[in-house]
Amino acid sequence: MHSVRVEEGGRTLLDIPHFDIFDGQTLVVMGPNGAGKSTLLLLLAGLRRPTQGRLVWCGEPLPPRPPTAYRRRLALVMQAPLLLDMSVAENVALGLRFRGLNADERTQRVQTWLERLGIAHLAERRARTLSGGEAQRVALARAFATEPDLLLLDEPFSALDAPTRHTLRADLARLLRETGQTAVLITHERDEAAMLGDRIAVMFGGRVRQVGTPEEVFGRPCDEDVAAFVGIENIWQGRVLASHGGVSRVQVGGTTLDVAAPLRPGEHVRLGLRPESVVLWAAHAPIPPSSARNSVRGTVVGIEAVGTALRRVFIACNGMTLVALITHQSAETLALRPGAPVQAAFKATAIHIFSPA
Repeated sequence: MHSVRVEEGGRTLLDIPHFDIFDGQTLVVMGPNGAGKSTLLLLLAGLRRPTQGRLVWCGEPLPPRPPTAYRRRLALVMQAPLLLDMSVAENVALGLRFRGLNADERTQRVQTWLERLGIAHLAERRARTLSGGEAQRVALARAFATEPDLLLLDEPFSALDAPTRHTLRADLARLLRETGQTAVLITHERDEAAMLGDRIAVMFGGRVRQVGTPEEVFGRPCDEDVAAFVGIENIWQGRVLASHGGVSRVQVGGTTLDVAAPLRPGEHVRLGLRPESVVLWAAHAPIPPSSARNSVRGTVVGIEAVGTALRRVFIACNGMTLVALITHQSAETLALRPGAPVQAAFKATAIHIFSPA
């Protein structure tokens, strides 16, 4: 994708100078609502024309309206499975008919993918009788059965209940790994992105803000927008007091932190810390020896449930607000309540530096 823009009604929906999809990899595209993710997917699917720029497929530029031959090399799985009122086997065979496979080839391919998606026992069921999870398995079987050059997945699990979503996600990860299928997946789920993506692209306002491996995007976000989106909830402004041996002392409010980076004394910096990197201890307990160079005392000012198993704890620490993510059991053991004193510890290496403030 080169110098691609998509405009509508005087608004720019997409503005991407350069964008690559690598063969055999899964690219996950994330971003808030309105970021341009669906527009990007429609563009890749040949269902939307760019206002300017061009798409290049296997080294060959595509015309503004890609030919049918291009679209037949793709498979698209949407949030709502688009199944016809026929049997499961007939739905899976549909794409193979369009690609000209004979009856024996269709039968063999359909049986293989029904088995790989765990729905062979549903082959003769009518599509309208399926549960949401079963229907999405049929949609995935139909897509994989065509052996597409590019598989496009638009939030395929977002409408499913959590247990079904987790199972299907694991099955998709296995199939992508086993087949080496090239894929682009749209999702809002950080866990899904980390699990399925070889590379992750984060979009804001129609632009790709950062592309990298899951480790790069989640561990070293390029700016505060990306950091907040990938779950870095602690973002502070500080001033560098001193630096020695690759470790700097940074003042944040009335608290001094050790940061594993050589910084210039007097410089103002923006810091980030994932809440799961914070360990909490009872206020009266000695903190055991560890590699965590930062230890602070504070007061709990709020607690939020994150599902049934986790709790997000907000702590006021001498002019700095610290957010920690701990288990429900740990919160109960520490008797954490608003107003309760608490200690927190985190490593200098866990603190991310965005840029000079």
